[in-house]
Amino acid sequence: MTSPPAIPAAVALPAERPAHRDGNVLRWLGAYTASTVGDNVYYLALSWAAVSTGTPAQAGVVTAVSALPRALLMLGGGVVADRFGPRRVVIGGDAVRCAAVLTAAAVLWLSDPGLWPLTLLALVFGTVDAMFLPAVGALPVRVTGPGQLARVQGMRGMAIRFANVVGAPLGGLGVALGGAAAAFGIAGLLIAVSVPLLVSVRMRALPSDEAAGAAADASGAADGESAARATAWHDVAAGLRHIRRSRVLGPLMLAIALGDLGFVGPLNVGLTLLADERGWGASGAGWVLAGFGAGAGAASLLLTVRGRLPHAGWITGGACIAGAAAIGALPHAPSVLAAAGTALLVGLLAGTSGALCGALLQTSAAPAYLGRVTAVASLVSLGFAPLSMPLSAAAIGAWGTGPVFAVSAVVCALGGVVALAAPGLRRAELPG
Repeated sequence: MTSPPAIPAAVALPAERPAHRDGNVLRWLGAYTASTVGDNVYYLALSWAAVSTGTPAQAGVVTAVSALPRALLMLGGGVVADRFGPRRVVIGGDAVRCAAVLTAAAVLWLSDPGLWPLTLLALVFGTVDAMFLPAVGALPVRVTGPGQLARVQGMRGMAIRFANVVGAPLGGLGVALGGAAAAFGIAGLLIAVSVPLLVSVRMRALPSDEAAGAAADASGAADGESAARATAWHDVAAGLRHIRRSRVLGPLMLAIALGDLGFVGPLNVGLTLLADERGWGASGAGWVLAGFGAGAGAASLLLTVRGRLPHAGWITGGACIAGAAAIGALPHAPSVLAAAGTALLVGLLAGTSGALCGALLQTSAAPAYLGRVTAVASLVSLGFAPLSMPLSAAAIGAWGTGPVFAVSAVVCALGGVVALAAPGLRRAELPG
């Protein structure tokens, strides 16, 4: 694989400093936060506009349209990030997303065109996300030193929690003031804020292993195919080989997949159905979800302040197993307060293991493959794991919350078992 020329912003940075005191990291964090809040506003505006314009079934189709190109193109997006550099892809992706959302806002403001512009917007957003998400995941290792990656993952988690809390009310305010067009306008402006911030972020020069990556690509090509002639499919295959051959990345991907499959369904669908089953009502479900959010936020804050946790592999596996036990205990909580406390524990443990998984992935992947490695992890979390939500809902309807939460806990715990059973991952440490 031929490496692109170094971009002007790629410079060797000074010695490591704490990420929360590093202006370079804080500019990246500001860009990431603005873009993520904008995403939350966008999704609310899209749902509201689709429901207001069409039938519920049509609205469901519109909101689901972006998922298909994202799932189909995600691995190719990792290739794009590795070939052209994640900085270029993230800046370009945010610029295109901003233009698309502001265009939709203008169209809705000037006319009532029906569902077609919303469907086109969702399609464009999903296609760009397939390139954008792997590049976003590959950026942290380039804006700070290896010893600060756990802290950066904690800061990223806090940004996500902030966006989840602020985004929906901000989108609702936009809808109340000027309809979906105003909400789309707010989303576009927030995404626009990220672009100049990203342009100002300097990239840390990584160890030059592109030559090694190209050699590995060439050795895997049939009949001595030149790396310069490698196709995108060959690049994808080379990335998958890199994961499979790594003593850390292979089991880490399996652990992430199992953890997400066991976690996403119960926490996104199961909690609402549990509250309904137990007669806690919408307020009870809100308290339980708030408990989970508080726990996940606490985990992010802990990593932001602490910076580095020793024995990262051990903690990842142990937190996953303990979190699985807490998931299994949720449907047996005797009251809303007990369920909220249990959900807080789930958030704390899941947030810790998730952030450490992200940091281990970044430090274990060779720089030449980081975009593709991140793409595989994103595909597992955003493409496959959400499929468990309708399955969980159907299973709860048939057998109730207790058995379904128990099965989900077992699946999640298997991810921790994989992490602890694989020697390379179990003994993995983050750089100090």
